Amino acid sequence: MPKIYFIDVTNRDGVQTAKLGLSKLEKTMINLYLNEMGIFQSEFGFPTTKHETHYLLANLELAEMGVLQPIRLGGWIRAIAGDVETAFKQVPNLRHLNLSISTSDQMIGGKFQGKKTRDDILNDMVEAVDAARTHGAESIGVNAEDASRADLDFLIKFGLAGKEHGAVRLRYCDTLGYDNPFTIYETIKALAENTGMAIELHCHGDLGMANANSIAGAKGAVDGGQDAYINTTVNGIGERAGNADLVAVSLAVTKSKGFAEKYQLGNPIDLSKSWKIAKFASYAFGVPIPINQTGVGINAFAHSSGIHADGVLKDPENYELFSYGELGRGEPEFVETGREIIAGQYSGISGFRHVMGKMEVTFADKEEAREILELVRYANVESQKPLVEDELLFIAKYPQIAKKLLTLKPLE
Repeated sequence: MPKIYFIDVTNRDGVQTAKLGLSKLEKTMINLYLNEMGIFQSEFGFPTTKHETHYLLANLELAEMGVLQPIRLGGWIRAIAGDVETAFKQVPNLRHLNLSISTSDQMIGGKFQGKKTRDDILNDMVEAVDAARTHGAESIGVNAEDASRADLDFLIKFGLAGKEHGAVRLRYCDTLGYDNPFTIYETIKALAENTGMAIELHCHGDLGMANANSIAGAKGAVDGGQDAYINTTVNGIGERAGNADLVAVSLAVTKSKGFAEKYQLGNPIDLSKSWKIAKFASYAFGVPIPINQTGVGINAFAHSSGIHADGVLKDPENYELFSYGELGRGEPEFVETGREIIAGQYSGISGFRHVMGKMEVTFADKEEAREILELVRYANVESQKPLVEDELLFIAKYPQIAKKLLTLKPLE
């Protein structure tokens, strides 16, 4: 039976959010947390963008070392052959790609201003797929941007053309959040049945339905006989009103009424990592988690009214579909209210060794400590905020990888 997989796009779509962003170390930590959680693939960046190159190469090196395994690392580029050439020139060991191009008449006319036709869109896409295969790409997804406003027959033609040239997935992009659970189900089922391709669901929240549309679309793909790949971001961070939320959709797939009995995950998701990744993304992006956010909001397990409090104390299942412990919540959080030593861009060796010592990290000698401290200083300069414990531990454990993540070269 076809299965449901997750492709998280925090490090691609999430970082495109206006006024937000992540350092290369923070993007790497997101990949590590996604891997721990059991996510199938991370769309980890932009291989045609020069300032991403060292980060992409460093993360692929972590994959070769077995640190980022079994998660796949996929790049996102425009479906243009020239972009494919640039991508493999800058990141030669790239193996997974998503190639994106507009497919609605609105965007073909509105973006390209009469310079492209539907046939041009198909030609650009297949040329890009051919180029990616020539360079050894192991999996290629073709992205139909603004698919929810595109003609269904053209989308089928788009998918079949990509499939004929070696693409393995068709990404249906509800770019403006235009769909609803009923329309997306019917469309995706038709696409699955008529293309014979696995379908990706890329849903935005402009009308507040990204999570529901992702589930309905996945159901449509499976009912149509094909695997479904749901795109998510951590905390739903994304352009405009955001994307489908990783934790919320994971919970919906596994906990909603009768869904998991028929629609199964291709690989298990460790929900106990939910709290950690949500907290880190909130800190890294500088965006508080809404108090009512599914699973990880501060009020997600808060009970005030007498009836609810009485009921949940008698039996938590009276008012909780799942427990906070399943999401990795419940541990007390400690906040320094007195003296606090922070490892930052102006830290000295004494204070740094004190901070690392609290995490039971020791150094062979002062020279090693100074080397790690220098990397921490640079990481702090890039992120402009104190590093969390996992970031400090990562730098101490993989200093050479950290050095690559922190290396930026200006345009020559």
